[in-house]
Amino acid sequence: MFSTLDVDIRPGSGLGRFEIGASLWTVLDMLRHLQHSFPQVEIKYDPDTSSTTPVILHIRPHLDLLFSGKHQRLHTICLRKLRDPNPPVLLRYKDMILSSTEECLTRVAVRRTFGPTYPGDELRYPGLWFSFEEDTMGEGVKSGHGDDRTQEVKRVMISQKENDGKSLDALEEVRELPVMAGDVRQAVVKVHHGVTLHFYPASSQPVHVKLGETTAQDLTLDLGPPLRVHYKEDERMSIHAKDNTSEAHDEPRYFYNYFQHGLDFLITGPEHTVTKIILHTNVPGSPLFQRYKRCNWEIEGEPEDDEDDTPPRKRFFDRFETISHFLSPREPPPSMHLDRTDEEEDITLPSATSRLYGYDGIILEVSESSQVLSVTLF
Repeated sequence: MFSTLDVDIRPGSGLGRFEIGASLWTVLDMLRHLQHSFPQVEIKYDPDTSSTTPVILHIRPHLDLLFSGKHQRLHTICLRKLRDPNPPVLLRYKDMILSSTEECLTRVAVRRTFGPTYPGDELRYPGLWFSFEEDTMGEGVKSGHGDDRTQEVKRVMISQKENDGKSLDALEEVRELPVMAGDVRQAVVKVHHGVTLHFYPASSQPVHVKLGETTAQDLTLDLGPPLRVHYKEDERMSIHAKDNTSEAHDEPRYFYNYFQHGLDFLITGPEHTVTKIILHTNVPGSPLFQRYKRCNWEIEGEPEDDEDDTPPRKRFFDRFETISHFLSPREPPPSMHLDRTDEEEDITLPSATSRLYGYDGIILEVSESSQVLSVTLF
């Protein structure tokens, strides 16, 4: 026996549990906790451009969710197979039932509910449209009965409204929405200094996290308590450290993990100060995909002169070669090989390996396709 998928339409805003503008990390985390309701989820993306590719979640059999490529925000919701009883769909708008296993949603019923709109094969309203095409995903088969009042709706789609009332283009980023409040909008990295975090809404005051100055208490006051505190016990990388004294290892060393912001902070010493900052890109197909929300980081360089108020920057979607030359015009430094499945014998990943490139004050973790998976400041 299947439980009914009971969802309400909110034009330009959402459908059921799903809100336009929600992050990919948040939606997948929600689906993980609702596996009894959504047992079949498939993730699709372009592996050649996975740091900027739009991501589609197929939640079988009724839902397709399209996320924007750079900010990984829910862009478009598609509800299909309205009459498929496995599970049955109950579609509502305000206090009305539009579609159910007993009630078919037709062209005339849409016009009665939402009023007149421009002519065409689809009925389009601001932030909402109804398609009468057969469900052949991408084949472009038209039903050919544009004037048939009893024509059955095959798909319902919701996306953000443009300022002129039109729907958002499929490849555009989602504009700021209330669901984004409290999320990191931008993280500006300055090597040897730290990171400046800008939040939604855009009017929020930025938070400055400075290496060697910001304390664990400061982080809690500015960002709230971390989702996890992880005490650092793996000291294998210390063999590469210049100062490998036992006294340094006796000091408290622990991470504040802010998965919801795509950030980690290593806190050390008797003053419990931040000595390392890690920013995660959340690249689909990478070993740490979905452990962290995408952090929209930018590495800021030195201004060309005192009057330059727009210093150069490189962003998370720039290729490794570009960022490497930005950090150091010489050849890239020697890299270390990292395989995140070494500790997990029962786990296999299509792209489990990455490489670590160290520069003065910064480390880049890079995929085999030259995408920067994370940035570490120290």
